[in-house]
Amino acid sequence: MRGMRAARLIKMVLLLQSRSSMTAAELAQELEVSERTITRDAQALSEAGVPVYADRGRAGGYRLIGGYRTRLTGLARSEAEALFLSGVPGALREMGLEDAASAARLKVSAALLPSLRDAQHTAAQRFHLDAPAWFTDPKTPELLPAVAEAVWDDRRITARYRRQEADVERELEPYGLVLKAGVWYVCARVPDPGSFRVYRIDRFTAVEDGGERFSRDEGFDLPGFWADRAAQFARSILRATIVVRLTGTGARQLKYAVDPPSAQEALAEAGPPDGEGRVTVTLSVESYDVAYTQLLALGPEVEVLEPSGLRERFAEAAARTAAYYMPRAAQDAGQD
Repeated sequence: MRGMRAARLIKMVLLLQSRSSMTAAELAQELEVSERTITRDAQALSEAGVPVYADRGRAGGYRLIGGYRTRLTGLARSEAEALFLSGVPGALREMGLEDAASAARLKVSAALLPSLRDAQHTAAQRFHLDAPAWFTDPKTPELLPAVAEAVWDDRRITARYRRQEADVERELEPYGLVLKAGVWYVCARVPDPGSFRVYRIDRFTAVEDGGERFSRDEGFDLPGFWADRAAQFARSILRATIVVRLTGTGARQLKYAVDPPSAQEALAEAGPPDGEGRVTVTLSVESYDVAYTQLLALGPEVEVLEPSGLRERFAEAAARTAAYYMPRAAQDAGQD
């Protein structure tokens, strides 16, 4: 409790140093305590020699007098690391680093010239990273903070995770975390056989920290590793090929309907347009069912040539769609 109060007092001084004046209510909200606690803390600071002055009245508040400046602005390692992630507040909160980032921002703000102290607010007004994808309800993995702590401290963990119908246990050296479209992954080295792999953290059922640290390979490039694995994954799921004929509009819109690299590769290898201005391409897809769903979005801008089974599905869908748009009289005549 004593350590918590000391940290709160330091944070209060930094807040007052970074702003000209703050009301008791503003301080209480920032420090998540009552206004009565703020009054006691201000008195404790004053007794310790910190010149905290209380302005009385409805518009009053607390401020530092005499140009007082604290030198308690050195960043701890966890605060410095969290500061570089301060553009992703949701991710910080989920990893349990929100307090460290808040302390780091206060220390930086306190060290800035008065004319620059609003920089964090002006930047926040101009940039925000929203990592999760649209139309999803992302859930924070329960074990994410434990994994994140091991990542920051280079500590080995033993993780149990679901794989098909069984639970598997692995000893991991967690190198880095990746947040992709609202899903958290850990990039980890498996000591035996010594290879790097990617795990979805929401599939972990247990994480145990044995306290043993590992020696990090300083040459490991997390962004590069993730980009390479993501490309490998994208290629691995494209297990089938189809042949389609595209209008000019269909060729331009293809990358929005299917995997963009697959569309780009197919169009790059296509021959010249035929007499109707259409191009025939061979397209890699995840499956015929997935291709059917994806290419329906292109409507009349695409014609499936092969395989025959998929072409028949599109022909049937086109016939049903055409029937919906027949004139009412024709529909009634067809029912007779």
